Amino acid sequence: MKYLPLIAILRGITADKVLDIADILIDNGFNIIEVPLNSPNPLKSIQLLVNKYTDKALIGAGTVLNVKEVKDVFNTGAKLIVSPNTNDDVIKETKKFKMVSIPGCFTASEALLALNSGADALKFFPASSIGPKTFNAISQILPKNTKCFAVGGINSSNMKEWIDFNISGFGIGTNIYNPKMSLYEIKNRVEDFTKMYQANNRNKLIKISF
Repeated sequence: MKYLPLIAILRGITADKVLDIADILIDNGFNIIEVPLNSPNPLKSIQLLVNKYTDKALIGAGTVLNVKEVKDVFNTGAKLIVSPNTNDDVIKETKKFKMVSIPGCFTASEALLALNSGADALKFFPASSIGPKTFNAISQILPKNTKCFAVGGINSSNMKEWIDFNISGFGIGTNIYNPKMSLYEIKNRVEDFTKMYQANNRNKLIKISF
């Protein structure tokens, strides 16, 4: 399956609302969905997403900090593990279960450690502190075709510069979802981000695969 490289981060989502939000996301091309584990009852939300969308989207958990959490997510049938940090044990446990591993990194050392541990892609976090130019410098020492996502503070004013430095994709959280938003507002924001991504990629919806 190919994926639009925009990860929807649904921090704070609840199980009673998660499918309504996912409908909006998938209708607009977002087919990578992450429920952070510091959300209310996250495994229930992930299970609901897996039950309905496992053939249409890459579903998984974010803020995964230890191997027990990897196993808990695996037991839902989800296939994605995203972390805010580079944890060798978490990455290896993820790959043991044949799931997609996207650990967070901030430095060249963390990026290379993550890849050597088996990561499928890198999450540069927080992107607002790293910045596109620092990412560009780090990317020069990474293996060719390494998939890299900028996460944290991505918006209409900085997306183009990241794309100019060959970022693979983005993780987007509060700019498309927070629990206080109405479905109407979420829909408008999701549509805007899809259009923004398309415009910054010269009107092409570039996709990736794992």
